[in-house]
Amino acid sequence: MQVENIDIKDIDKMLLDASYVSNNEISTTLYLSFLLGKPMLIEGPPGVGKTELAKVIAKSFDRDFFRIQCYEGITFEQIVGEWNYQKQLLHLEAAKNEVDSEDKIFDEDFFIRRPLLNAFLNDNDSVLLIDEIDKADEEVESFLLQALGEQEITINDLGTFQLQNDLIVILTSNSQRSLLDETKDRCLFLYIPYPTVEREIEIVKSKIPETDDETVSTVVNLVHKIRNLNLMKKPSVRGTVDWVKSVSDLGTKNLDESLENSIGVAIKTESDKKRVLKDIFNKR
Repeated sequence: MQVENIDIKDIDKMLLDASYVSNNEISTTLYLSFLLGKPMLIEGPPGVGKTELAKVIAKSFDRDFFRIQCYEGITFEQIVGEWNYQKQLLHLEAAKNEVDSEDKIFDEDFFIRRPLLNAFLNDNDSVLLIDEIDKADEEVESFLLQALGEQEITINDLGTFQLQNDLIVILTSNSQRSLLDETKDRCLFLYIPYPTVEREIEIVKSKIPETDDETVSTVVNLVHKIRNLNLMKKPSVRGTVDWVKSVSDLGTKNLDESLENSIGVAIKTESDKKRVLKDIFNKR
């Protein structure tokens, strides 16, 4: 879908049609990303919808979706691509008497593309999610600067590849480490905090519209009280949605009992569970 004539209100509606409840800051940042052709760097606590936003953008704007899931120790080869050494050796073996056989093994035919290169060379307009970039090493992050800023990728022995489509790049971070200033400078910054009570109610209703309003309101307000506690891991928005589903399935005749019985859906450590039972449910 072309984005030249789309405004911020259109973006709000398109995201909502895909069950993503946006707000003015999210929609404005996405609009400016389209306008300026710059990547988005999204930070915020786990489970507030950073990754989901990238997926919904691809769906809403009818774009192909590519994802790089970062982790400690991820390498250039796993992000961009790698030589097919077995195929190269087989070619050399089969072409022993050919003078230029060694040159041929550095053609694209012998290179296995990974998500970054695939996203750059894709024929269709695309969305590339670089998820949890803060888990990758600074060396990997530094390599990505060329792709983010100059919209090109250089691969030794193969050459430099230019971006071939209107690519939206979205980076997410849980702030496990501070990112390079050069990365931040190339991106539009968006922080997604835990939503307000009103927005979280909207989010839950968009995910499970058949659930009654009282249950949704009760669970969401309870989650907000829990998030104010000093916990090891605060409940995510995803956890809120799952908790509402669980309570609805267990039955709401005794809502407190249903909430207590399903507390593990939203609370993920034993120490947090004891704290919530004591401070919220008054269980000694």
